[in-house]
Amino acid sequence: MNPGGVDDRIEEFLSHFDGDPVKAVVAIRSYAVARSAEPQVAAPIATGDILISVSDATKTYKVAKQKINALNGVSLEIRQGEIVALTGASGSGKSTLLQLIGGLDTPSTGSVTVHGTLLSKLHDKKLSEFRNKTIGFVFQSFYLQPFLKVIDNVAVPGMFKGEKRKVLNAKALALLERVGLGDRAKHYPKELSGGQIQRAAIARALLNEPTILLADEPTGNLDTKNSEEIIKLFRSIRDELGTTIVIVTHNTAIARQADRVIRLSDGVIV
Repeated sequence: MNPGGVDDRIEEFLSHFDGDPVKAVVAIRSYAVARSAEPQVAAPIATGDILISVSDATKTYKVAKQKINALNGVSLEIRQGEIVALTGASGSGKSTLLQLIGGLDTPSTGSVTVHGTLLSKLHDKKLSEFRNKTIGFVFQSFYLQPFLKVIDNVAVPGMFKGEKRKVLNAKALALLERVGLGDRAKHYPKELSGGQIQRAAIARALLNEPTILLADEPTGNLDTKNSEEIIKLFRSIRDELGTTIVIVTHNTAIARQADRVIRLSDGVIV
């Protein structure tokens, strides 16, 4: 019995290798190695519209009399709803690239456009307003205020928008419940674990309903279990809210869970 002609297809495949199965296996393995060596970072997956566009961006820092080239002509596009991981060794330029995308720094040459806005065209006040409205930041160091309760830490970004405290508290509590910390709202940061503190920091970053979430080594201070939980949380945020998420990470296991990996080396995408 030969259902679907499987044996025929195998014979046809082997015929390309003189009927020698060893040659066929070697060819398959060689193909797999070649594929794994190919850059898998250039083309965005087909999701939403292009939300972030970096064009030929360079960044040079001056340290004393020495020039340090952190980025050397980086171009990329990130679409709405993607989770993208920026990876590479220390000094590869990934954190610098994240800062340019977030408007925390400006490129020496080239351009960064976010949500249709060319960031170099914004003056300080407008840039601050844009960041507060469009972008949420999550860092390796959680930066929660130790003297504020968790709910108050989460509410801080909304205070700059002049929202009423009752509204802020309701939003903050809803976000804490979303990240699994509803029962910790009245605790202080010192009463939380590292994973819980990072969840609170993520809730804070989401308070102003940003389109984009930028995370710089968000699992760097966490163990494997908590790191996995944070990435699961990012994916649920993307799936439920449509948030575009860009993560800088050294952790290859974490990077593999992103939709796309962009690897940098010596300031260029490789």
